[in-house]
Amino acid sequence: MSVSLEMAAVLVLSYFLGAVPFGLVFTRMAGLGDIRGIGSGNIGATNVLRTGRKDLALATLLLDAGKGAIAVLLTRYYVAPDLAPLAGAAAFIGHCFPVYLGFRGGKGVATFMGTLFAIAWMLGLATALIWLFAAALFRISSLSALIASLLAPLVSYYLTGDQGWLPITFMTLVIYIRHRENIARLMKGAEPKIGSKKKQDQ
Repeated sequence: MSVSLEMAAVLVLSYFLGAVPFGLVFTRMAGLGDIRGIGSGNIGATNVLRTGRKDLALATLLLDAGKGAIAVLLTRYYVAPDLAPLAGAAAFIGHCFPVYLGFRGGKGVATFMGTLFAIAWMLGLATALIWLFAAALFRISSLSALIASLLAPLVSYYLTGDQGWLPITFMTLVIYIRHRENIARLMKGAEPKIGSKKKQDQ
């Protein structure tokens, strides 16, 4: 298989892996209906939590993160290590724009984090710590995600050189696009804080 066909196969398969909407699948299996009709309408773990099912929210979080990690690891060990970051980015795009749901998916933060941990565990840990620090400082989930994703390419370049900072930068840009409504609320001072009873749309 040529390099170009190999890359195409990795990107396509990773995309379809990432496009599996676990939040929607779990809530439907639990008899909770369509998660897209609840809260923010997002298919991610934060919106699944609004159903009151913490177990389903945790499962969604882990599997959404796992999609990116699995794509990276399978590609690294069974195809080509240099394609691994691209595989994670493709899974991330699949989550954000899943063909199964008319290209209307989640915001990608969990899949982004899973991808980072699989690329380099120190990178994932550093980005997660940035998120936690920002969350403790500002108490706003979306802002924490924006700060962590913004710094992730710089952290990646420092820790891993040129191993994956370009795909990570691409994912960061998509995260900012997917959070444009959150950014608008942040600019107005209207974004709810963690623990607030107001609707969050992380």
